[in-house]
Amino acid sequence: MQKFSAFALAKEALSGQKGWTRQWRDAAPKPAYEAIIVGGGGHGLGTAYYLAKKHGLRNIAVLEKGWIGGGNTGRNTTIIRSNYLFDESAALYDHSVKLWEGLSADLNYNVMFSQRGVMMLSHNVHDEQVFKRHVHANRLNGVDNEWLSPDQAKSFCPPLNIAPGMRHAVTGAALQRRAGTARHDAVAWGYARAADALGVDIIQNCEVTGIDRDASGRVSGVQTSRGAIATRRLGIVAAGNTSVLMAMAGQRMPLESYPLQALVSEPIKPIFPCVVMSNTIHAYISQSDKGELVIGAGTDAYISYSQRGALHISSHTLEAICELFPMFRRMRMLRNWGGIVDVTPDRSPIIAKTEVPGLYVNCGWGTGGFKATPGSADLFAYTMAKDEPHKINAPFNLERFGAGRLIDEAAAAAVAH
Repeated sequence: MQKFSAFALAKEALSGQKGWTRQWRDAAPKPAYEAIIVGGGGHGLGTAYYLAKKHGLRNIAVLEKGWIGGGNTGRNTTIIRSNYLFDESAALYDHSVKLWEGLSADLNYNVMFSQRGVMMLSHNVHDEQVFKRHVHANRLNGVDNEWLSPDQAKSFCPPLNIAPGMRHAVTGAALQRRAGTARHDAVAWGYARAADALGVDIIQNCEVTGIDRDASGRVSGVQTSRGAIATRRLGIVAAGNTSVLMAMAGQRMPLESYPLQALVSEPIKPIFPCVVMSNTIHAYISQSDKGELVIGAGTDAYISYSQRGALHISSHTLEAICELFPMFRRMRMLRNWGGIVDVTPDRSPIIAKTEVPGLYVNCGWGTGGFKATPGSADLFAYTMAKDEPHKINAPFNLERFGAGRLIDEAAAAAVAH
């Protein structure tokens, strides 16, 4: 793998930029692999990378029906945080934040991780009680979080409107300073490049059409648009399409898929120093490195596999943003997009082996999948390699839905599901 460094950049600048190599090979499918990952997003590519780096597997393929990073990895708002309420969730997401902090160095690829802070606004007594509970629970779990008054919130984010006459007046905020953002496509490219260097085959335009099982019921391979491929270890990491793929192995999943929309404004000079979220009005905002205001909302109200959402969701979100930040009212929106999010009944993910031997699944991240990318990939690789869960992801199993051991972040985690 070609190394990136200041010296390499200077050398290429003097030689007409002709010495750069391809970031990863355009691999063709082999007849068989030791492990196959279905899904070429950050979670899937990261899983292949950690399987190769940490667990010694080399004959691995990542199958992607489209192009690398063309799914939810490239269709999100890049927010990273770990201020979740329950012990299990805090451990999972903070494991990921810790990996984010060293990810660029680990991959030798700048994922543009920026710990600019995530501030969650309170608008009423209920919000204050919920967020203060989060602050105390997070501190008990070793996760940073603090409570701010309205004046402190405005000092941290000067564009914020805290006037008392607002429809949703700001009564305070919870701030996680270690939280922030990263560049979504850089994460996919960085993992793809690093996995390829360890021998992983990244196969694009390769749709899985069936899952094969032998006489004992164990996974024996997959049928794809590019032919049959044998394997005895199969990981499904396909976000909103997980239910469709798992049905090919006779597995019914506790998932529903919804459209989730986002949009960006025309670029402006740096003005917005952090990420601001408001669950009461279902809107959040940050500023990208290109200067665009990145704006997101809650999920649409209907189940769909569409990557386009309803216009009124974006309209209502912009109305809320304009109330919180009046100076942005004359901004023009540049483009919008949608992703397909997979949501479980308790709004917590599934990282688990299944009842089908050799079949593993990583899904149910809802609107919070990007922030968990390195942690999810690391733990799923462990589960696939060891055929048992790591202690961090052990609670996030499929059995919890039948046993009633839910990790009910539905109303607790400050997520706009």
